[in-house]
Amino acid sequence: MNQEQIERFFATLKAANPQPNTELEYTSVFELLAAVLLSAQATDVGVNKATRRLFPVANTPQKILALGLEGLESYIKTIGLYRSKAKHLMQTCQILVERHAGQVPRTREALEALPGVGRKTANVVLNVAFGEPTMAVDTHIFRVSNRTGLAPGKTPLAVERQLLKRVPAPYRVDAHHWLILHGRYVCQARRPQCERCAVADCCDHARAARRRAP
Repeated sequence: MNQEQIERFFATLKAANPQPNTELEYTSVFELLAAVLLSAQATDVGVNKATRRLFPVANTPQKILALGLEGLESYIKTIGLYRSKAKHLMQTCQILVERHAGQVPRTREALEALPGVGRKTANVVLNVAFGEPTMAVDTHIFRVSNRTGLAPGKTPLAVERQLLKRVPAPYRVDAHHWLILHGRYVCQARRPQCERCAVADCCDHARAARRRAP
């Protein structure tokens, strides 16, 4: 995908969805951090189902700690890997209280120092909560970036670096939302919906498929 195609690709996605948002439900930076931490290898729908019960009761580090580990587990047990996630979230809350006055830090280094928070989670918080032009490369973004030719790479970090180089500056803050949603609903893993894709004319995969067609 060349730069003209990349510009058209994002201009088209923006026209269809001018203000994309995460599908995780949250009302504070801490709720966002907790939801993203819980979302690893789980669906946003499943996380939202659990946090709709949890957050009205405990939506700050102090309140999560007051629940205790077993109390927290009882709210999130419908989420995969809930025991390890509960442990990580409790440890994260302890660090937030002890080192950050209960507030979510705004630096990558401090975020990645929190248990259960890797580069992808840190990127989501930096982008969604603080408006930084980061790229949180999940399975959808990794697939879309490679399949379309937008930002090929063999690892999530390689794709992230390519995206930061290739995505035009005006689109960088919202790019990862557009790519996630495109991968989730159109450029799907098993069968990409090329016939209804608004950006198929920009895509390496769609062009190759057209050339192979009889």
